[in-house]
Amino acid sequence: MRPALTDYHHLASGKVRELYQIDADHLLFVASDRISAYDHILDSHIPDKGRILTAMSVFFFDFLDAPNHLAGPPDDERIPEEVLGRALVVRRLQMMPVECVARGYLTGSGIVDYRATGRVCGIELPAGLTEASKFAEPLFTPATKAELGEHDENVSYEAVAELVGDEHAAQLRDLTLQIYRQAAEHALSKGIIIADTKFEFGVDVDGQMVLADEVFTPDSSRYWRADAYQEGVVQESFDKQFVRNWLTGPESGWDRHGDAPPPPLPRDVIEATRARYIEAYERISGLQFTDWIGAT
Repeated sequence: MRPALTDYHHLASGKVRELYQIDADHLLFVASDRISAYDHILDSHIPDKGRILTAMSVFFFDFLDAPNHLAGPPDDERIPEEVLGRALVVRRLQMMPVECVARGYLTGSGIVDYRATGRVCGIELPAGLTEASKFAEPLFTPATKAELGEHDENVSYEAVAELVGDEHAAQLRDLTLQIYRQAAEHALSKGIIIADTKFEFGVDVDGQMVLADEVFTPDSSRYWRADAYQEGVVQESFDKQFVRNWLTGPESGWDRHGDAPPPPLPRDVIEATRARYIEAYERISGLQFTDWIGAT
């Protein structure tokens, strides 16, 4: 018989996930259908979103040549029935206090930084780059983790080395770029560009650096259609940039720099976001989402 969720001690809530303690060495990592944007948790939920994020992470944890925090299959008997398909049993790690961002293209906060300074996270870049320009080599652009509701702060590699030490900083940089290159090559073969993504890492009891949290989900990555890619313009995306665009567009009436919370998402935006997330999963994994645990 499977345990109930109430059998586990609740440790923390994030923007999207809930964390529970199973025992001294294992945690239950639960993805909800919540969606966040601009450091706000929206009132609207995206149906099946937690399952899509979990399915995508499981695919990539298996695909990547990097150690990860999984400690059982997605139908592990330690997962309560009420969260099957959206929860994973993972190893407890000593987490690194750094968001590890890999950028293959100039967009988002990177282009804002570049236009102001000619750099991204202190890295000098050639003149003449524009929206969606591809870098000659992917960049490691780390950020410090912020409290819920606050902004992550982009920092230099040197700042990371001061925070976690030279050895760990080098491991974080090298693993981030290795993992990004491997996944980006695979996604491109499926017609999708991974413009950028972010990872979290932790150290296990043996001192090994381990990939944790989620990986290459539409929440943590920017996905573009390869056949529609055009340098110089904002790209059509599969990820939650679609939601951000609606929130900052004229239809929402919301001022992201004001004090008011974001408005609820219209039904068509919710449905289109769900469809984009599912399409990204199915194209990249080659699997059908309807075959995932509890999917509808």
